[in-house]
Amino acid sequence: MTELDHHRAGQDDLPGRDPVLDVVIPVYNEEATLAACVHRLDAHLRETYPYPFVITVANNASTDRTADVAFGLAEEVANLRVVDLDRKGRGRALKAAWESSTADVLAYMDVDLSTDLDALWPLVAPLMSGHSDLAIGSRLSSTSRVVRQPSREIISRGYNLLLRVGLGVGFSDAQCGFKAIRADVARELLPLVEDDAWFFDTELLVLAERAHLRIHEVPVDWMDDPDSRVDVTRTAIDDLRGMWRMRRSMRRLRPDLDRIAATLGRGVFGAPLLRQIARFAGVGIASTALHLAGFVALVSMGMAGQVANVLALAVATVANTQANRTFTFGAREEHALRHHAEGFVLAALTWLMTAVSLGAVQALVRSPDTILSTVGVAVGAALSVVIRFLAMRRWAPSEGATGGPFPGVPTVPRERGGEVVRHSG
Repeated sequence: MTELDHHRAGQDDLPGRDPVLDVVIPVYNEEATLAACVHRLDAHLRETYPYPFVITVANNASTDRTADVAFGLAEEVANLRVVDLDRKGRGRALKAAWESSTADVLAYMDVDLSTDLDALWPLVAPLMSGHSDLAIGSRLSSTSRVVRQPSREIISRGYNLLLRVGLGVGFSDAQCGFKAIRADVARELLPLVEDDAWFFDTELLVLAERAHLRIHEVPVDWMDDPDSRVDVTRTAIDDLRGMWRMRRSMRRLRPDLDRIAATLGRGVFGAPLLRQIARFAGVGIASTALHLAGFVALVSMGMAGQVANVLALAVATVANTQANRTFTFGAREEHALRHHAEGFVLAALTWLMTAVSLGAVQALVRSPDTILSTVGVAVGAALSVVIRFLAMRRWAPSEGATGGPFPGVPTVPRERGGEVVRHSG
């Protein structure tokens, strides 16, 4: 059987109009559960979704009667199409279904419907209004209600923590099987996604974030499927390999991501810049506290103020540069030495400004105490913050920064739809 192709009912029943929403259900050996899932989802969409929609069953090279069940459902359920693949792979199934869809909004969810369907409209609405480019369900929100095994909870939180540390991502839950993306965004990003299995979702989200696209998060209620057949250990290993591959491939993908950002991304005052400022401020506060604490400790030990300032600043500079590389700008590891060297160049500016401030205090007060000296150093450090941010942000875009100014970005039409994506990691 061909890579994709079997389309029954559905779009033929939408005279003169393409569907706004396409909800994809990737399945593998789900002959026992598929019919109930399709009927429940179809009923929910008919009751709650006011625009034309289609449901797509992406049969992922099943070896049981799943394909026969899917084709039978297509004869009885209006607006149902079937994409039948002859090779296994969750990411491959989603690519095939999305690339063959004519909907403005592409969505996918698990056949077990672990996520409460009431979250579907809040998921796609920000995409249809033009507020966001992608949307993801998050089980890690404080308002989410989640029922699953403690071991899976620990694995999920550990994986997302690794993503934040290793790839500097800003989204909270890469693995939730409930996501959405606008069709025009999918057309740009899908050719760049290499993984055809479980890492597909994570890779798509990382690429979107590096292209400065806006990702909206929706808290979801989630109940784990007790009959899940996902090999957690194998999936975790594959995900770690995917993370390592992505770290090494960002430089190669940078031109494509910059092009996507210029076409679809947000302007200088968009969410990515605000997120960068917030992270830079957090790193700056922590490193300034480290600088001042080191200065106070060295002065208290009897060291001269200027010498103590230089030593404390050197330590704080290394910590600041590394934290901003990883957490704020997502820079590539290969350039760590160069970035640290350039960090010391910026630190020289900070040192000059703090030295002038400290000298001014010493000139005004013959024998300043530790508090006045510390205030002088703090004033100088604060004056250098803006210059440091602008300078470091100029290094970041070619190394995988998460934001940047792109003049002339077109406004997203408010009537456009978004798509729902789904990851099982």
